[in-house]
Amino acid sequence: MSSEPVPVLCLPYAGAGAGLFWKWQRLTPAGLRLAPLQLPGREERTDEEPHRDVARALHTLLPEALDAVRGHSRVAVFGHSLGAVLAYELARALEERTELPVAHVFVSGSPAPDRGRVQQEADLTDDEFVARVEELAGYRHPAFDSPEFRELMLPTLRADVAMHEAYRPASDCPIQAPVTSLRGSDDALVTEEDARRWRTATSGSFSYAELPGGHMYLADSAAQVIGLMEATLDKAARRTVLADRPSGSGAACG
Repeated sequence: MSSEPVPVLCLPYAGAGAGLFWKWQRLTPAGLRLAPLQLPGREERTDEEPHRDVARALHTLLPEALDAVRGHSRVAVFGHSLGAVLAYELARALEERTELPVAHVFVSGSPAPDRGRVQQEADLTDDEFVARVEELAGYRHPAFDSPEFRELMLPTLRADVAMHEAYRPASDCPIQAPVTSLRGSDDALVTEEDARRWRTATSGSFSYAELPGGHMYLADSAAQVIGLMEATLDKAARRTVLADRPSGSGAACG
């Protein structure tokens, strides 16, 4: 990999915060620099109202993203589940509004933008909502076992789920950046077909990868995910084509 570390803007799944990725820092090689982004309503921003709309979330995220990558010559983006669509729209915003090349977009545990979510869970009762989220994710958050933390966490989780359910792509145009779609091999929420359909979301190259586990596979696979990102970005850095890719002009759409 080149001597300059590549910043990877990281966006977590619904209900989670940037702290998820700070735990990954000790696994990160010298060629990468994880840059987790924090949305309102979680961790140090719990006193702020969480967003329920992707466009508003992007309005918050873009300045933070630009601060995180200042001085770098390229950037990558990673997101899981809800974070995947936020990562995709953030990459589009970077392509359309800045001159910074987006080297790669890693989307995890998510159907392609045009598939969306058909379930409607955001307005269920608390018990029904928690049960449904656990069923779909195949994972029970430890906070749900504490009434105090559950009460604190539920408003943000509901807002995130509502944001995901309401999401529609900002444009029918694909982004220019290459995309890698990752999926847990036993994911009952996102099918392989849905995950592979991300190939239609980019005019650049596309790849698909599966790791062992269900929808929340990344809880046990941080090292593998980071290794995949490192290898992918290292390969891209060796291609002279990367330096020739136009930037700041938005995605072409015929």
